[in-house]
Formats: sequence, structure tokens, C-alpha cells
Amino acid sequence: MTNHSPPTLTTTYTAMVAGIPVVDLQSGETISSLDRAWREVGFVAIVGHCIDQDLFMTMRSLTKRLFSLKARDKQAYQITSENYRGFVPLGFFNPNRGDISGHKADAYEAFKLHWECPPDHPVRRECALYGGNRWLPMIKDMEKTILAYWSACDSLAQHLLSLSASALGLDHSPQERWFTTPLTNMTLLYYPPQPAGADFGIHPHKDTNVFTLLHPDPVGGLEVLDPDGSWLSVDCPPEALIVNTGEMMEVWSGGRYPATPHRVINQGPDRYSFPYFMVPNHDVVVEPLIPVKPGFSYAPLPVGALSAEVWRTNWPDKTPQTTTFALGSLDN
Repeated sequence: MTNHSPPTLTTTYTAMVAGIPVVDLQSGETISSLDRAWREVGFVAIVGHCIDQDLFMTMRSLTKRLFSLKARDKQAYQITSENYRGFVPLGFFNPNRGDISGHKADAYEAFKLHWECPPDHPVRRECALYGGNRWLPMIKDMEKTILAYWSACDSLAQHLLSLSASALGLDHSPQERWFTTPLTNMTLLYYPPQPAGADFGIHPHKDTNVFTLLHPDPVGGLEVLDPDGSWLSVDCPPEALIVNTGEMMEVWSGGRYPATPHRVINQGPDRYSFPYFMVPNHDVVVEPLIPVKPGFSYAPLPVGALSAEVWRTNWPDKTPQTTTFALGSLDN
């Protein structure tokens, strides 16, 4: 691999909707369009991504059925401090509570999933974060549907990695070998309706991962912070997939692809989503792949330690053990 300064790319977007550029992955200007979108906005709505619309609809239906289960069923599959897989009750986690931020708890329920690690895989002995998911027998085809969607997201995310490497002037994508045993995860989310003036569905934050892939709910609610400090409601074509860069990609890109703050405010009907968070292997240390842009400062991000710290500090009796890592705060 040869590291050198990224090329200068100029292009026009396919379209702009509510401040978010739309890029067609089948276009001849895909690389330059994505590069501009990630530099200027950090968010892009992509079309021509080849994920079947029926799979999106099946995932949305499954997510609705999951959160319609009785409370006793949810409690039986609730996350624990030893297993970050399963149901997360409304307002459960420490960073989302009023005693931390001055706001009320974030108004969402969740179901956490992680890369399905085979039971005999040696990486389980290297890092306690690996394991199997909890597939609910009362949700028909849960494992089959989620793994099919996960596979489609894996393929798309790897393609986006390759495109980003080209945009940044890398000879090839060195990141590809860093996803053989990924800490990639997915969160199925339910946001109940909130009255006007209520606090957040999810508070303002940055994603800590590489890429986030999100099929937007038609009811809306996602807002992105633009460079002048205004919150913009995100809208995009119904067939699009929203992709945003996280702090790991920000560091890899030498500060050129910022992790943009965003939040959810749901004042419409019930809102459902199922974001996919791309994260490398536990033993990867994320550092710039190209010379950093002027004024950009960073700390190397050891993926396993960072992921463990995010997990650990979700619990109300745990405080951060380090201030070195970026943990999605707007202060970073």
C-alpha cells in the first residue's frame, strides 16, 4: 500500500433532498460524488445499491413484530452486562438518562445484534465481545431474515470501503483485511410517538464506527447538524439507503470525512429503524491512512478496547476508564 495525498475530485450530485446529497452507485461519477458528500455533509442517500426493496420491507415488518411482543417475552431476552445482545428497555442505558445530560432518557426501545461468531471460532478466546445472537423462537424467520439483510449490508459496506479508498488516493483498500472477524453490529429500534417539545428519541451524537447504513422510516425524525449549526430534517427517495461516516472513518481519512452529529426527534407515528454499524476486527488500531488535513487532531482508536468501553459505560454503575477515546460525544 502506498499512502499519498488524496486527489482533487470535482463533481455534481445526482440530486439534493433536505440538505442530503443523493448519489447513484451506478453513475460514472460515483467516486467523486461520494467523496464530495462525505467531505461536505458526512451523510449521503445512495440509490443503485442493489439491495432488494422487498428485503427492506421484510426487515421493517420483522422489527414491528419484535417490538409488539409482550413485556414478559422482552424481559426474558433482555441484555445483560455479560451479553450485549437482546432487548434494551425504554430509557435503559446510562448515557441516555437525564442524570447524565440534563435531558430525559432517550425515547426508544432496542434489540441489539452483533456479527454472528461461530461457537468454535478461536477469536472468542481472544475477546469477550464475540458470541452468538439470541434468536427469538416466537418471531418466525428472524435469523434467516436478519442474516440475509446483514449479508447484503456487508457486501455494500465493503464496496463503499473500496470506493472511499479510491477517493482518498489509496492504491487499494487496506481496510478489507481488517473485517474478517468484525465487531460490526446492528440495532433494531422502536421510537414511540413524542409530544411536541419533548426530549430526544436519540440525543445528538456522532457514530463511532466506520460506516452506518440506514434504511429510513417514512415517518422521518432523523436530523443532521449542518456546518452552520442548524439541524436539518433528513428526507430521501424511498428506495435510497442513508450512509454516514463515523469517527473511525474520520480518522482513517485523516479528518477529511467528518463524523457528523445527528439526532432523532419522533413527533409522528410509531417509528422503526434497523441501522447497521460497520466496525473492524477487535485487534485493529484505527489510524490515518493518508496524511492528516491541517488542524485535524486524533488519538489512535484500538477497536476492541473502544468497543468494550462503549459497552461497559452503558451501565449505570460504570464510569469511563479513559478520556482518550472518542465515544460519539459532540465535544470531540
